[in-house]
Amino acid sequence: MRLGIIGLPNSGKTTIFNALTGSNYPTEPFSSGQLEVHTAIVNVPDERVDKLSEVFSPKKTTYATVQYTDIGGLDKGIGEGGLTGPMRNELQQVDGFVHVIRAFTDDAVPHPYDTVDPRRDLEIIDGEFLLLDLIAVENRLARLEEERKKGKVENRQQNAAETELMERLHAHLSAERPLRDLEDLTPAELKSLRGYGLLTLKPVLVVFNTGEASDDPTATLDYDHRKTLTVALQGRLEAEIAQLGESEDVAMFLEEYGIDEPSRDRVIHLSYKLLDILSFLTYGEDEVRAWPLRRGGTAVDAAGTIHSDLARGFIRAEVIAYDDFIEAGANIAEVKARGKMRLEGRDYIVRDGDMIVVRFAV
Repeated sequence: MRLGIIGLPNSGKTTIFNALTGSNYPTEPFSSGQLEVHTAIVNVPDERVDKLSEVFSPKKTTYATVQYTDIGGLDKGIGEGGLTGPMRNELQQVDGFVHVIRAFTDDAVPHPYDTVDPRRDLEIIDGEFLLLDLIAVENRLARLEEERKKGKVENRQQNAAETELMERLHAHLSAERPLRDLEDLTPAELKSLRGYGLLTLKPVLVVFNTGEASDDPTATLDYDHRKTLTVALQGRLEAEIAQLGESEDVAMFLEEYGIDEPSRDRVIHLSYKLLDILSFLTYGEDEVRAWPLRRGGTAVDAAGTIHSDLARGFIRAEVIAYDDFIEAGANIAEVKARGKMRLEGRDYIVRDGDMIVVRFAV
């Protein structure tokens, strides 16, 4: 699960990256305009994992993770020939975007377009990505037409189906709507589009960077799209908190600024949610672990996530809902006594927080 952090120059992308990852990359009030990439893997905070680790005292505790990649160098004009091959590759490889929008005023950090205007800045990158996707779709349509005319298509039915799909995408993009808003794309069509690297098809978490201010632009800025979440984050403050790590100074810092708790955890959770991922849990003396699974995944999918042998030799899954575990006093024997441990087959749809033991034979 990899999310690309993007935004205009001086929007605070690297500040947000530092806040989320605890990194300390320098932030400068200017942009080189060149591709710069920083990457870090972050644990997804999970109180359920904390509780299971407390109960089972395992040798190892493992959280689900999200990988963030800070992608610098984006600006107006990339849709008209300003997107380099390496940058295109970085943008196409991520599973979604964290789009940082500047919502703070700072005379020491000049805005590249003079004024702070979150809607305008949001529409700039959105417009560039729309144009890039439109060009990609038009190029594919031209190739399909050329293949059809030359009679090189072995499967004309496949050519016709792809042409119809591309024409649908073209009409949607021409109406200045991102492809993630399309509701009628089938799973097969979505799978067929993976190789095209269409940017507006990817889910987006919009982070309004308010600097040190507590204003929340999400309350007044309407941004209604599918597979899209919005959140406000005090980037500079959160980056400073992240640098304190687990020290006792964190509580003093929060009290000084009147903050109940850091917001970075909420942003990390939203990042995880954005990708339509849930966590199932495994437990025992050796390890307590949260495993990521695509929502809608089955018990045998979960088994395969742990190890391919478990999927190959799957017999059944012993499943406990985390809430049932807690209600039973965090005691497995009591869970069984209450009849709350279920035996599920390979087609069982896994739920978020399911505690799973896979029985298998190979």
